[in-house]
Amino acid sequence: MKKQVSERLYEILSEHLTDRKRQLFEKIVNDRTRYLTLVLEDIYQAQNASAIQRSAESWGVQDLHIIENEHYFKHHKRISKGAGNWLTLHRYNSEVNNSEACFKKLKEEGYQIAVTMLDDTSISIYDLDLSKKTAVVMGTELTGASDIALKYADKKVIIPTYGFTESLNVGAAAAVITQVLVERLRREQRPWQLTDEEKLKLKIEWACKTIYWSKHIIEMYESGEIS
Repeated sequence: MKKQVSERLYEILSEHLTDRKRQLFEKIVNDRTRYLTLVLEDIYQAQNASAIQRSAESWGVQDLHIIENEHYFKHHKRISKGAGNWLTLHRYNSEVNNSEACFKKLKEEGYQIAVTMLDDTSISIYDLDLSKKTAVVMGTELTGASDIALKYADKKVIIPTYGFTESLNVGAAAAVITQVLVERLRREQRPWQLTDEEKLKLKIEWACKTIYWSKHIIEMYESGEIS
């Protein structure tokens, strides 16, 4: 969709939004990032999936890459608070090896792969180089990241802890990692924000999810009934 066409479509959709909602879209879209993304590999506990979506949305991470090899990704709406409605979910569930498909795609898009893992060679998330776009992999609850994830890993990372318990559950770990890395991106002045085209596309998507008759509005616009 050409920029002028998209801009006009959003203007038309905006007429059906409250002033508060329009202002909220403008504010939030400016805080969204695709420089950092999370990869959820075979997460099977709904409460973890829900908590991760809520954390990602709260700190402005727009994309979640969801690998479904052995387990279907499901969540509790009560826990996620509708966070998934505002995120872009990329699901990998139709290949022989969905992990491989996901990591190849991310590499092609210029992401470095950082796999969370308790290992002597892992580095702290505070020391992770963020000069490249970064995809952080959260492995399945029971066994952690797969061999395929480790094959594609540019770095292995850990959250430093100081108690008897060496690790956090995946939901809590994702929250800590997201908060730490988003704050680092801002502080280090990385090019973390979306492009103008990405912002406009997102606002259109959000408007369509907000306005239940949006499909009818778009059909009228495309047919020339409204211009």
